[in-house]
Amino acid sequence: MPRYRMTVEYDGIPYVGWQRQDNGPSVQGAIEKAILSLTSETVSIRGAGRTDSGVHAMGQVMHADLSKEWSTFKLQNALNAHLKLGGERVSVFDVQEVDARFDARFSALRRHYLYRIISRRAPLALELGRAWWVAKHLDHEVMHAAAQTLVGKHDFTTFRSAHCQANSPVRTLDRLDVTRSGDLIEIRATAQSFLHNQIRSFAGTLKMAGEGKWTPDDVRAALEARDRKACGPVAPPEGLYFMQVDYPDDPDFCPVSLDEADE
Repeated sequence: MPRYRMTVEYDGIPYVGWQRQDNGPSVQGAIEKAILSLTSETVSIRGAGRTDSGVHAMGQVMHADLSKEWSTFKLQNALNAHLKLGGERVSVFDVQEVDARFDARFSALRRHYLYRIISRRAPLALELGRAWWVAKHLDHEVMHAAAQTLVGKHDFTTFRSAHCQANSPVRTLDRLDVTRSGDLIEIRATAQSFLHNQIRSFAGTLKMAGEGKWTPDDVRAALEARDRKACGPVAPPEGLYFMQVDYPDDPDFCPVSLDEADE
């Protein structure tokens, strides 16, 4: 049974999230429905990560096992045709046939996310639903300095949703950078894995620093408190994008050392 690795992008607004649920349409459900329409097979796909309602993706990776061989070009085009016919806001932009040992979730070595903030007085029109609008000026340099207190291996209980199902709050954060171009502030995060709401919790806390309400030392103290009540406000989902997943066999992958990797 051949296994196919697919990279997809999607608009998170119409969906309850990546994972198939009973309370509304999901990205997973949309793709599985397209596969059923194309192949008459009921399959369960696995994604590299779960995104919440309203969260977007530009590089989500999934795998699916199909009963027959497909040319990757034909499979990609056919799935996109069925997604379009279904009115879905999902696009498959890369398909590869892979070894059966490949697992979109468990083979992943790094995940990359982007959080977008537009800091200006005027409300959003074109970017509505695509970024977090903050009417106040934010100092991105202070935000970046505060972000560096979070990089490394830590207990991230403070920045973990109360509903997080991970066995441990300990994660290794490889990167948390804050940059600005005009009104747009970008927060880029990289780690092997993240806790539920971790990046949105980072973004809301770093906003407090950008407003001058918190200092980098305050952010460090919040981390060290290991208490969810010490976290800043959780940023809204529309600013968050799942950008990319790194795997060992990818040509551009640069591995971290073993003592930097998550447990």
